[in-house]
Amino acid sequence: MEMTVLKKNADEKVSFQILVRATPERVYDAMATREGLNGWFTADSLIEAPDGKLFLRWENWGVEHYTGESHGKVLEARRGKRFAFKWPVDIGNYLTTVEIDFEPANEGTIVRLIEYGYEENADKLQNMLNRAGGWGEALTLMKFYVEHGLTY
Repeated sequence: MEMTVLKKNADEKVSFQILVRATPERVYDAMATREGLNGWFTADSLIEAPDGKLFLRWENWGVEHYTGESHGKVLEARRGKRFAFKWPVDIGNYLTTVEIDFEPANEGTIVRLIEYGYEENADKLQNMLNRAGGWGEALTLMKFYVEHGLTY
């Protein structure tokens, strides 16, 4: 997996790429459908696409046993191609944009994820670091779920 924090159009972004040995449709379903997300990431989720609601809920998740929820908006949903949404940052009261592209490759699917729209404030770096660590963990879990059926 490759991770970078980069600037594009004067916005700093968190960016990941990972190879998943499955079809783009299978990987998309794991990341952009209720059934897929609930298999490896959330306790409950709701995705109304396109241009609809995004709701994610966790119970006792991860090493810190996080329980909480997040509400956002689906911007784009094209199965096997692209999924984009807005959701709130961890610290503060604004939304960032997440864009996920699914690119077919000989070995499976390359998932390219970027998150951007971090506001210039005292918490910007912490929000970016939280998301960089979170996406690294989440994409690794998703890869193991899709390739091996392993759940968290």
